[in-house]
Amino acid sequence: MKILLVDDHTLFRDGIAHVLQKLADEMSILEAGNGLEALSMASEHPDLELVLLDLNLPDHSGFDILSQFSQQYPTLPVIIISASEKQSDMRRAIEQGALGYIGKGSSSQVMLNAIHLVMAGEIYMPASLIQRVSQQQKESTEYQLTQRQRGVLKLMDQGYANKLIADKLNIAESTVKMHITAIFRALQVTNRTQAVLKAQEIGLVERV
Repeated sequence: MKILLVDDHTLFRDGIAHVLQKLADEMSILEAGNGLEALSMASEHPDLELVLLDLNLPDHSGFDILSQFSQQYPTLPVIIISASEKQSDMRRAIEQGALGYIGKGSSSQVMLNAIHLVMAGEIYMPASLIQRVSQQQKESTEYQLTQRQRGVLKLMDQGYANKLIADKLNIAESTVKMHITAIFRALQVTNRTQAVLKAQEIGLVERV
């Protein structure tokens, strides 16, 4: 089995390579420290069976490299291995063609199980992230906010003061204050900081 491991940290690649030796008796592991090197290696090794790709690369976004792999090698399975636990990253990776998403905090056995699943033609997503997304979606539906209130809340999360929120949304500052009062009541909080933290916790606004 031949696998291409793409990550800019040599120590991390060494650790993953050691774990990957358990996958098959005859294992060949290629290593690339950036996206362009990875694409070059893929062109030089048409017998590649799997790519493990980090999202945080020094030369290009891992998403850009993922898209190029999907376009140039549509039958080559790619699994993302990333420290990011953002649900948006997981969703975007799958939408752009990845067949799996493994958090760097996962155990070696989880990684091996995920690879086996992908090589069997399935898609792997970590249960912890799936559960978190489901819980956030469930909780967010319990807090009824209008579309305008959600827009105000999003700008609050970005640090805008009331006057700037009013300018952005083309409404009166007094209207902004009314919306913020309604947001506090809906989220059962008493200040802006609590509102933003609660909104991030339940998925009404996305963590950066």
